[in-house]
Amino acid sequence: MTSHYPLLSQPITLSGVPLRNRVLMGSMHTGLEETGDWNRVAEFYATRARGGVGLMVTGGMAPNREGGVFPGAAGLFTGDDIANHRIVTDRVHAAGGRIAMQILHAGRYAYGKGCVSASAVKSPISPFTPVELDAEGIEKQIADIVTAATRAQEAGYDGVEVMGSEGYFLNQFIVQHTNRRTDDWGGAYENRIRLPVEVVRRVREAVGPDFIVIYRISLIDLVPNGSTWPEVVQLAKAIEAAGASVLNTGIGWHEARVPTIATSVPRRAFAWLTARLRPEVSIPVIASNRINTPDVAETILAEGEADMISMARPFLADPDFVAKAQSGRAAEIAPCIGCNQACLDHTFSGRLTSCLVNPRACHETELSYPPAPTPKRIAVVGAGPAGLTAAITAAGRGHQVTLFERGAYIGGQLNLARKIPGKEEFSGLVDWFATMLTASGVDLQLNTEARPDLLADFEEILIATGITPRDPGIPTEAGATVLGYAELLNGAPAGGRVVIAGAGGIGFDVAEYLTHQGESPSLNINLWNEEWGVGDPALTAGGLAPEGPQPQPPARQVTLVQRKAEKPGRHLGKTTGWIHRATLAMKGVTMRGGMSYSRITPEGLEVITRDGPELLPADTVVLCTGQEPLRRLADQLIAEGRSPHIIGGADVAGELDAKRAIDQAARLAATL
Repeated sequence: MTSHYPLLSQPITLSGVPLRNRVLMGSMHTGLEETGDWNRVAEFYATRARGGVGLMVTGGMAPNREGGVFPGAAGLFTGDDIANHRIVTDRVHAAGGRIAMQILHAGRYAYGKGCVSASAVKSPISPFTPVELDAEGIEKQIADIVTAATRAQEAGYDGVEVMGSEGYFLNQFIVQHTNRRTDDWGGAYENRIRLPVEVVRRVREAVGPDFIVIYRISLIDLVPNGSTWPEVVQLAKAIEAAGASVLNTGIGWHEARVPTIATSVPRRAFAWLTARLRPEVSIPVIASNRINTPDVAETILAEGEADMISMARPFLADPDFVAKAQSGRAAEIAPCIGCNQACLDHTFSGRLTSCLVNPRACHETELSYPPAPTPKRIAVVGAGPAGLTAAITAAGRGHQVTLFERGAYIGGQLNLARKIPGKEEFSGLVDWFATMLTASGVDLQLNTEARPDLLADFEEILIATGITPRDPGIPTEAGATVLGYAELLNGAPAGGRVVIAGAGGIGFDVAEYLTHQGESPSLNINLWNEEWGVGDPALTAGGLAPEGPQPQPPARQVTLVQRKAEKPGRHLGKTTGWIHRATLAMKGVTMRGGMSYSRITPEGLEVITRDGPELLPADTVVLCTGQEPLRRLADQLIAEGRSPHIIGGADVAGELDAKRAIDQAARLAATL
């Protein structure tokens, strides 16, 4: 057995099924099954099986049409479905892996008029009021879930995960927040947990003893009238008695106003709950949420907080996570930074999942990096995310790559992002890029301005020179203090009252930076719990602190304004925008839209609203008014008759879109 991460690498057997280590790849809905390309689905999972993960759980498969998260959601409804899923399981087993299918009944979260639930209580994140099931309807749902489990077994899966958390169907029966019934399926807690217990009992009865049955249990609902801790323990014991092999951790409902997996959530933020549950049951328990490095995972096991570790999105970022950890190459693991940009944001927008740091995720069959048939001398100019990705990918294919960076360090705009409280994970991404530059043999030339004559001998030139902040041309009076966002984030001081012009992603980041003081809550679980009002479910049902959120006082008075006559932050990430807006609201930031910038004076920013001129008092005005491509070098080369490739911000400035820049760079490097 390897000496690297010995606890994580230790085998475990669940219901007679041996697993090679304690690592679970948690369920993620990727959208792959809905493409109908089963070779593509199979390759996604097989790639991660080859990477060493012990057990994988698929994205949620619907047990019936009414339980699908959206119309047309994948499931095992026919013999053809079973045959298609067999393609996946055969490929995974050939790669040495194990795989379980998650059975997910969305209940009132199903995005359709036919959704069903315990009671006719509409979700705040869906426009549809569910139909309250009668006794016959409940029996149908149980039977359909059991049928899904037996079909999964027939399709070759090693087990199933019964989704009982995150506010989905079974969870909706458990809590009074959504269960208003007075019959045998409601009222007393024993009645409210009857459905999940009956589901697990009948699934076990149907599949026999040598099949993994995972139950995903909500340890903290983070909604009003959620479960208390004694109730969680009571349910866990009942689920164990019903025949579950293992308990997987679920945290928070989708409608909860507390972030649970975004980058600003501290690492292992909820492992204390798994640790509390573990001694209450005799079956293994799995820790999950914001565990993204083998060191964090090993520590949780070493401290006795769990028997296994679930990591989901880290396997989007790097399918070889386990193999690299076990072979002593943890520094080479591409890090999940918890950004949500290409995974959850895509999922909730109906788009295929991928990963900001790994564009091959879910694209394994159409994006590959084979050895170059004819290695070339390639120059890459600019060591931001686009340039770094292009250089590392091209060098990995066998090209001779020189990376020119006019500054003293790599990272580009990532070095600004990593300074924002709550975005500390970006530091790990920059560190990973540095590691991979060395491992791939790229010739890095720092403090070097790439001129056309310096690039004359290269066969391919990639321009990744990034962006320059746009000058909005606001008339400025003498004595006014005006800073660009880059100046501010690089250390320029700001006064006690600040107006930020521009309320895009950068403006929101700058507001967070300016209002913060002291230690980042993302690095201190106690501060973070106070900021978001997370309490103890042993004291308050649902785990919401009675006093509510208690953020640290703001360091400054900040006003965030924009020209667009719409709600500031409207175009932020689909699954994280609300977090940024809520964070600034808790810090007392004033957010306004629908104004033009008239002039900057020593007293502040003068704007024109529909009511006329208005002075926004400020000691400092910070400009976050967009960016423009920095492509002087590219234009010079084109004028000389060269044909450089232009990528990243130098191509399209946008909102400093690292996701687009990295994807574009990887796809170009794959073709050179």
